[in-house]
Amino acid sequence: MRIGFDAKRAFSNFTGLGNYSRTLIRNLIASYPGNNYVLYHPGKGGEFEDFPPANCIEVYPETLFYRVFPSVWRSFGLPEILLKERIDIFHGLSNELPFGITNVAIRKVVTIHDVIFLRYPRIYKRADREIYRRKFRYSAKVSDRIIAISEQTKRDIHHFFGVEASKIEVIYQDCSPVFHKIILREILDEVRKKYSLPSEYLLFVGTIEERKNLLNILKAIIAFRIEIPLVIVGKETGYMKEIVKYISETGLVNLIFLKNIPERDLPAIYANSLLFLYPSFFEGFGIPVLEALNAGTPVITSRGSCLEETGGAAALYIDPYSVEELGNTILRVLNDNDLRTRMIFEGKKQALIFRPEKTIRQLYDLYASLL
Repeated sequence: MRIGFDAKRAFSNFTGLGNYSRTLIRNLIASYPGNNYVLYHPGKGGEFEDFPPANCIEVYPETLFYRVFPSVWRSFGLPEILLKERIDIFHGLSNELPFGITNVAIRKVVTIHDVIFLRYPRIYKRADREIYRRKFRYSAKVSDRIIAISEQTKRDIHHFFGVEASKIEVIYQDCSPVFHKIILREILDEVRKKYSLPSEYLLFVGTIEERKNLLNILKAIIAFRIEIPLVIVGKETGYMKEIVKYISETGLVNLIFLKNIPERDLPAIYANSLLFLYPSFFEGFGIPVLEALNAGTPVITSRGSCLEETGGAAALYIDPYSVEELGNTILRVLNDNDLRTRMIFEGKKQALIFRPEKTIRQLYDLYASLL
């Protein structure tokens, strides 16, 4: 097979969509090296460990116009290139397919991660919502198969776009393979020293935006007088103003903000922590939960979206709107060593469900069925 990927996010995105794209491409090439893999992207992006794999082809915009306007190339210029290069299957890894791809005799797959912009429209700009709506609806309509990364996302695609459930296949994602490795004690100590981390801390990892609900973690720490420091790893958005305002008003201390952390250091940051907190209001999958499970860190997260699929029996679940429930659950885990031990053990088991031995075979079988 000759398989092409919209790989923009794989080269430019350090969070969810980028992690998904890089992990899928790495694992697919490692598991099925006999195929040709072509990565279409606008040009050089971030620096990522072991990416791109050596045995793949990269294609960039060739003309000056497309180099100046790479989004036009990606949305409208790709179909002609796919035809010229005899691609059998094109996979849009981040919610969209190029416009005009129906004019090319090629099988089309799109991964839709979530439709949060429809569930929570107020947290998106109107122009962004309209762009997303158009791209998602078009891709859902013209694709031969849709991959949803959770049962929750599959239900949402069916509900919001009227797509038949038989066209949608749930294929879970895995986290980066750096989280699969055993972390040696010297690495744990080295990373702790590198970032001046305390001997005990709680952890939050995720973009600092309203949906991730960092504010309620801070409120729970104040309300329940939790004195253990909180380490916050993530990119800041405009929501950070609200966080700073709350910290200023309450005099909250024991907060450590980290950003632009290399992927190789993240497993140790998770593993050194006592407890991972992820009370997000809604997710398509919740990759940080899976990262924490792999690292052997107990997880408290939210009920009501896909996070119960990711965390399984290993995590504890709270109402993300309830500061009281969050605070009580934090104290429960911190004060019960037997519970913590059980959560760590169950977390390691739960993490195995998402390993590529299962998910990549499922993906490859989907590709093969289209041909």
